[in-house]
Amino acid sequence: METGWALRMAWVGLVLGVLLALLLFAPARWLANGIGAASAGQVMLVNTRGSVWNGQADLLLSGGEGSRSQTVLPKGLSWRMRPAFVAGGPGLAVQLVAPCCTPQALGLQLRPRWGGVEVRVAASRSQWPAELLSGLGTPWNTLRMEGQLALQTEGLALRWAEGRLNMNGALALDALNVASRLSTLRPLGSYRLELQALPDGHSASLALQTLQGDLQMQGTGQWVGGRLRFQGEASAAPGRELTLANLLNIIGRRDGTRSLINIG
Repeated sequence: METGWALRMAWVGLVLGVLLALLLFAPARWLANGIGAASAGQVMLVNTRGSVWNGQADLLLSGGEGSRSQTVLPKGLSWRMRPAFVAGGPGLAVQLVAPCCTPQALGLQLRPRWGGVEVRVAASRSQWPAELLSGLGTPWNTLRMEGQLALQTEGLALRWAEGRLNMNGALALDALNVASRLSTLRPLGSYRLELQALPDGHSASLALQTLQGDLQMQGTGQWVGGRLRFQGEASAAPGRELTLANLLNIIGRRDGTRSLINIG
């Protein structure tokens, strides 16, 4: 009996050792497969190196299955992931580094929740190439934006549960020196988009303003229950009406010198 017991314990130890090795040294491509499936092929990690816990890859954005639109983040990105307590429960602490775009590592905390997941984003500043959006397909591949996207957050929490997105905190996105293949005027201008969670936790206010430039845009909206509702307008600075006429016809419904933008 002692021999049989010892044999069973040896097999249990072997299985646990294999499972532990798989957990500790899981290849980075497993993470890439999970992200690709969760995003329906729109966000992909390719040319992966390292492990799930400490790895590198090239970030590719795509319009999804069957799309020909693809863009790649210059110089790729790397990550480090560790188990951690998040808001009093088990979770993961993640650090992301993109040499092109993050002066400091971006800190994320992930915590599984009933029917979903919560993501906490630490206060951060980063700057990304606007061209990257073209890979996501319509309408970005039509606009073919150029310029820089400066993202700033002082603390943001996103919760996905039962197909709904809830939010706490705020973020600001500055689109700097924006240009588009739809206009010969370069640049069109610089703009700020601010997203602020409302007290109910289920919706957020949205505000768009022009920082500078010949294409003037402003508007307000709300993100409610995962749906965006936005009303705004665009117009040309004095003397630029003819130059921007075609672009104004495309981005909204013309109303005299204005182009009205309605989403949702």
